[in-house]
Amino acid sequence: TLRVYAHHGPGRGHEEALEAQLANADIVVTTYATATRDIDELEQYDWNRVVLDEAQAVKNSLSQSAKAVRRLRAEHRVALTGTPMENRLAELWSIMDFLNPGILGSSELFRTRYAIPVERHGQTEPAERLRTITRPYVLRRLKTDPHIINDLPDKIEIKQYCHLTTEQASLYQSVVDDMMEKIENTEGIERRGNVLAAMTKLKQICNHPAQLMHDHSPIGRRSGKVIRLEEILDEILAEGDQVLLFTQFTEFAELLLPHLSACFDSDVLYLHGKTPKKRRDEMVQRFQSDGGPAIFLLSLKAGGTGLNLTAATHVVHLDRWWNPAVENQATDRAFRIGQRRNVQVRKFICTGTLEEKIDLVIEEKKALADLVITDGERWLTELSTDALRDMFTLSEGAVGE
Repeated sequence: TLRVYAHHGPGRGHEEALEAQLANADIVVTTYATATRDIDELEQYDWNRVVLDEAQAVKNSLSQSAKAVRRLRAEHRVALTGTPMENRLAELWSIMDFLNPGILGSSELFRTRYAIPVERHGQTEPAERLRTITRPYVLRRLKTDPHIINDLPDKIEIKQYCHLTTEQASLYQSVVDDMMEKIENTEGIERRGNVLAAMTKLKQICNHPAQLMHDHSPIGRRSGKVIRLEEILDEILAEGDQVLLFTQFTEFAELLLPHLSACFDSDVLYLHGKTPKKRRDEMVQRFQSDGGPAIFLLSLKAGGTGLNLTAATHVVHLDRWWNPAVENQATDRAFRIGQRRNVQVRKFICTGTLEEKIDLVIEEKKALADLVITDGERWLTELSTDALRDMFTLSEGAVGE
């Protein structure tokens, strides 16, 4: 039997107490935050093996967590992650440099040799060279590999197109006109800030007018997405199934929470970044238990990792995060080992809006997905003013009845 010591919480050992705990343990489990705080003590020990779970936590080589784990002395190092890169190739460098310091050169050399040619110019030769170097150190397992997981059911992905209401369309066009004027009259950092602000506002409108207005006005039938969501939830609940709803906006989640609870006369769970761990664990247990709540509303970033929610057979992405890796991680709360039924994944997109246009660009670039890592939404800030106007302007057919 392995002896496990959890080094965590206010009662954890220090100095002689820590030494005594370690002497009686085969495995020590801790968190990144605790390891960072206690690194001056932990680095004094010679560890046989250091294993990083959810290793994307050290993707930023300049973060305190990344600096701390590098200071641990270990004979063997292992990193486990479903997303070695979420945004940039530099994130792969950070994890590889923890595992084998210097194998990819300095961060500056890596940026010059690989990151810039691949990310900015889409060059395949440096990407293949990088893959050749890292291949001996990477053991990749895919859910689609029948030799690894032969009993995982299917994942059915559906793009759920929604029309804007007249109110949404009016607000949308007003924001486009206002923000394009600001974008045309600024440059540099200020221009990039205006582009990102415009995108955020347009995405908020696509969700619901009240999210943009911050006025806590009634939800009603003012949003094409919410109308379609109600229809889908009606079908899911009628079948006795459970569903995960992901949004990147906490304000939208807080609008939906009382509305859906009243609409379906049902308890709706809601997990966000400020949910205490104890409460988080309780919600997961309730959802996973027989007869648990059917609807689980989650913040994309807070609920996208570290949760096992296989009771759900439906996943809905209410608004799009333009990094597929982040969306896929969230989907994998339900589509993971232990899931016995098919999982339906719906991605909501407002027709004729920024959402549909960026989705089309992402689809066109999927052929390079394994070679080029898109930098979230930042690439949009580099578009010309004319290209941005085309991207933002409403297309014909955006407004429904």
